[in-house]
Amino acid sequence: MVGHPFYILDEIDSTNNYAMEQVNSGQVTSGTAWFTSNQTAGKGTRGKQWIARPGDIMALSVALQPAMLPLSRQFMLSMAVALATHDFLSAHAGDETIIKWPNDIYWRDRKAGGILIENVLRGNMWHYAIIGIGLNLNQGKFPDDLPNAVSLKQITGKTWDAATMAQELCRCLDARIRTLQMSALDTLLAEYRSKLFRWQQPGLYRKDGIVFQGTIRDVLPDGHLCLERDGEILQFGFGEVEFVLNR
Repeated sequence: MVGHPFYILDEIDSTNNYAMEQVNSGQVTSGTAWFTSNQTAGKGTRGKQWIARPGDIMALSVALQPAMLPLSRQFMLSMAVALATHDFLSAHAGDETIIKWPNDIYWRDRKAGGILIENVLRGNMWHYAIIGIGLNLNQGKFPDDLPNAVSLKQITGKTWDAATMAQELCRCLDARIRTLQMSALDTLLAEYRSKLFRWQQPGLYRKDGIVFQGTIRDVLPDGHLCLERDGEILQFGFGEVEFVLNR
């Protein structure tokens, strides 16, 4: 089960770094989770850092052996984790919770959290996935250079106990991961698409410094985003196109 065992770290540079060290030591069972509310050098996608004051964030990493999926279906795990995090946040923040492709968690058009999955391979075998989730929990305000960030406290007006919330998130992850199997791909994709930010709606995007208007028409099983621009369907991989937000 995801979250068994569940370790609380008082302070750590990155829960994903710590989880990776534990996996490489060979002393970990699948489902082990590490949590902190004081992460000093958290990692985001494409090398971005995740910095916050102690108690403001919920940082959770889970070591999972994804034996139910082949390595070629990594995006299925990414979708399941994004949907589990959506399940968790929407239970508290309401139905304006959405997923920004590929796996950022948004409330309206503001970022509430992010997901980073790092893989441990043994030859061509998918040995472990390190699932890292960071959520803005109790921040009252954000720096000016983060104009589209939002915390659960800002949404609800409540202060949350981070460890309790992390354990709840583990239960959401466990429920979603238990449904993962190759035969569930079409159902998983359909639900993931239905919860996407800007799904079937025009919006602005940036590619190679050029801003253009496009409409998300599809997400493929391998994770590629299909954008319609001027009647043409363009496919983008992770990091190849940027969402332009109105701020």
